[in-house]
Amino acid sequence: MMDHQSRVSPGTAAPAEERSCSWLNIWVFLIFALAIKAAFVTICLVVPFCHSTDQPTALQQQFSEWKCDSAVPQVTARGWTCCPKDWRRFQRSCYFLSLDVMNWAESEQNCTGMGSQLVVINSKEEQVFLSEQIRQSKEPKPDNFYIGLFAEKVGKWQWVDKTPYNVTAAFWRKGEPSETLDENCVIIHRDTELPNNWNDVRCLKYHRICEVAAVTV
Repeated sequence: MMDHQSRVSPGTAAPAEERSCSWLNIWVFLIFALAIKAAFVTICLVVPFCHSTDQPTALQQQFSEWKCDSAVPQVTARGWTCCPKDWRRFQRSCYFLSLDVMNWAESEQNCTGMGSQLVVINSKEEQVFLSEQIRQSKEPKPDNFYIGLFAEKVGKWQWVDKTPYNVTAAFWRKGEPSETLDENCVIIHRDTELPNNWNDVRCLKYHRICEVAAVTV
C-alpha cells in the first residue's frame, strides 16, 4: 500500500528538485546555442570564406581565401568586413594592384573576370590612399597604373561604371590632360606629387588597379 504521506495532491507545487532541473535545462540549451553560433562564425573565417549574398558570383568563384577584420564583437551579425587575400581595403572597397602589365582593354577584361572593375576614384582620400599604396609596392616597383577613366572622343572623359565625370574631383598632373587624338586612357604616375598624378596616355601596356566592394558577413 502506498504511503499516504508520499502522495502529491492535485494543485500541489512540484518538489524543489524538479523546478531546479527545469531552469538548468534552459540554461544548458542557451549556452549550447551560443557555442554553436560562435563556432559557426569561427568556421566562416578560418575555412574558405563563408559567402554573403552581397558578394558578386564571379568573386565567389575566383577566390578561396579571404582576409576579414572587425571592430565589433565577433558574434554580432554582419560585423566582419572582408576582402580577397592580397587585396587592399580602404573604407568599403577592396583594391588589387597588379604586378603584370596589359593594355587598357585587357586590363578592363581582367578586372571584370574577377568580378571587379578598373578603379573608379570618387574622393581625394581614395586618390591619396591608392597613390600611397603604389609607392609602397615591393620590388620590382611598378610606375604607372591604369584607372577606370577613358575617353571614346577627345576630351569626353567617362568612368567605366558610368559615374559622371566631375572635373572638380579629377587629379590631373600639371598640364594634363593633353587630350591628343590617341591618348584616350588614364594612368596614375608613381612618383608625381600627390594628389595630382593622373596622365592621359596611349592605351598601351601598363599595370592596373581593380576595385570591388568589400563583403560584409
